[in-house]
Amino acid sequence: MALTPEDVVTKQFQHVRFKEGFDPDEVDDFLDEIVVEWRKTIAENEELKAKLAAYESGSAPVESAPAPAAEEPVVEAAPAPEPAAEAAPAADAAPAAASAGIIELAQRLHDEHVAEGQAQKDKLISEAQAQAASILAEAEAKGRDELARLESERAILETRISELRTFERDYRSQLRGFIEEKLRDLDVTGTSSGASSVSSAGH
Repeated sequence: MALTPEDVVTKQFQHVRFKEGFDPDEVDDFLDEIVVEWRKTIAENEELKAKLAAYESGSAPVESAPAPAAEEPVVEAAPAPEPAAEAAPAADAAPAAASAGIIELAQRLHDEHVAEGQAQKDKLISEAQAQAASILAEAEAKGRDELARLESERAILETRISELRTFERDYRSQLRGFIEEKLRDLDVTGTSSGASSVSSAGH
């Protein structure tokens, strides 16, 4: 299907998750300029096609046809009919040659405009594909960097959690030893107090 200016105007690009890339406003302005020039080229092509069709139908050269008829009222020139007869084909040949030249020029201009429009279309498509590939590559690179950063943070957090668990285990062990030591001290103190009371009561 041929690409038209309306296709460029209504084209919607998918948004990426990351903000990196070209400025959307600059891209829209550039595409608007291309659409204006493209429409101007299409209008010129249509005008040239209309002129070409008019010349091919023979409507334009009719204006120069009455020229030989203007010489007919001059009756005094009757003694020399042969030169007038030779002048008529020459007069008819001039508009035909001019028409052929205009048609050739119109065809050449038409071909040039068509080639220019095709080149602009190919350039626009190539630039859009390059831009899409660049945006995709940037998004993929950004995603890889983000995943690497998250993996690094995850490794740091796992190391920190392991350190905290080790600290908790050591702290519990030390606290348990401290409590057991205090309980043993209480047992020893209680036993000593009981023995002293018994000794005092025997005296």
